Amino acid sequence: MIKKEFTPKRTICKVTFKVPADWAENEVAVVGDFNNWDPAADKLEKKNGVWEGIIRVKPETEAKFRYFIDSERWENDDEADSYVANEYGTEDSVLVVGK
Repeated sequence: MIKKEFTPKRTICKVTFKVPADWAENEVAVVGDFNNWDPAADKLEKKNGVWEGIIRVKPETEAKFRYFIDSERWENDDEADSYVANEYGTEDSVLVVGK
């Protein structure tokens, strides 16, 4: 699940990412253009039966991303704004944040 919430002046969008707890044993990271595909940058926390985390992006952002799960597999978000082919023969999720 992806939830987008702008700050009052709309200078930043807080994007909440949630995935079911049963997707991972130990860890989930949201990895993408917004953090240079660094699996250590934005790890989700397990709480209330889901893995959850927030990143902040500027309005008018479009970014490719995926979830890196248990340091071994990649998954897309079922609620991504769209999907694009990547260089590995799979697809990346796309996050689109408007104005």
